[in-house]
Amino acid sequence: MAILYTHDIVPTLDACLRDKKYDRIFLLDDTVTHVHCLPLLSTWVEERGVEVLTMEAGDVAKNLDTLSSIWQQLTEKGASRHSLLINLGGGVVTDLGGFAAATFKRGIDFINIPTTLLSMVDAAVGGKTGINFAGLKNEIGAFRSAVDVIVDTTFLRTLDNENICSGYAEMLKHALLHNAAMWAEHLEQDLQHPDYEALARLVQQSIEVKERIVGEDPHEKGLRKALNLGHTFGHAFESLALSQGRPVLHGYAVAWGIVCELYLSSVLLGFPSAHFHPTVRFIRETYGQFSFTCKDYDRLLDYIRHDKKNVGGQTNFTLLAGIGQIRLDCHANRNLICEAFDFLREG
Repeated sequence: MAILYTHDIVPTLDACLRDKKYDRIFLLDDTVTHVHCLPLLSTWVEERGVEVLTMEAGDVAKNLDTLSSIWQQLTEKGASRHSLLINLGGGVVTDLGGFAAATFKRGIDFINIPTTLLSMVDAAVGGKTGINFAGLKNEIGAFRSAVDVIVDTTFLRTLDNENICSGYAEMLKHALLHNAAMWAEHLEQDLQHPDYEALARLVQQSIEVKERIVGEDPHEKGLRKALNLGHTFGHAFESLALSQGRPVLHGYAVAWGIVCELYLSSVLLGFPSAHFHPTVRFIRETYGQFSFTCKDYDRLLDYIRHDKKNVGGQTNFTLLAGIGQIRLDCHANRNLICEAFDFLREG
């Protein structure tokens, strides 16, 4: 897989395809990127005879019905094992499109063109694909890398502030996993008034951190578990919100999950207060509060118990002894997990 950085998407895409011999090219977008992002490729799509498949936008569409619809359309429109699927969109499109490609006729090539900050630094790179199932995040999926990922930060100018913040949570996570200098620079950014040049530089830095980790452990047997920082709690918050008909953006849930998992890190591993408090303050000011009560604790605990990373009924967390000091497969009892819920709610 190659990650290509550009501000001129069409010639970059042509360069990717120059030596390839695909019989058909399909492009998957959603109802939002169809309006805001596809126009940048409309002439190229028409000249190449690309078939455009459009799914509904949002995490609620990341399900078996949508996946089946994509398979059906590929079949009806004559896709073969020598066809290509281009995924143009955010994390839902690249996750679901990647899984559709990985499973159609036992696997066809796909290219990811992420259009959101979250998909640039997280979903579109690393080779994880999948859908939500039975109320659980990313419960069904496969490891399958795109043949290319084309990152054009021009798309970031189409995003509202909430989606900038959502992607930035994953970047903050990468900074916490890497080093104090990267962490400090991320806390200095004003997301209400983004500096797009600085953001483009930080995006590449963030992707490089993830790629280094994935390169050492592509199938999450060891070090790649580090990328789950904030996600054990975060996926539980996402699942609860979705079940209550008030879905939250993935990055917001991860940010709240980082608060809880840094709380566990502080109690269990002595994560320094000099890094803990500024991080929590930044997250509270940027992402606000997740609304839940102690009556939701049992349900959240149940979601945490069903997390894919757990083995033999034991809940596993990625925690930090300090910035860049990663500790995998950490354990916390029910009381401490509930303390973390309390801390997130009450501060």
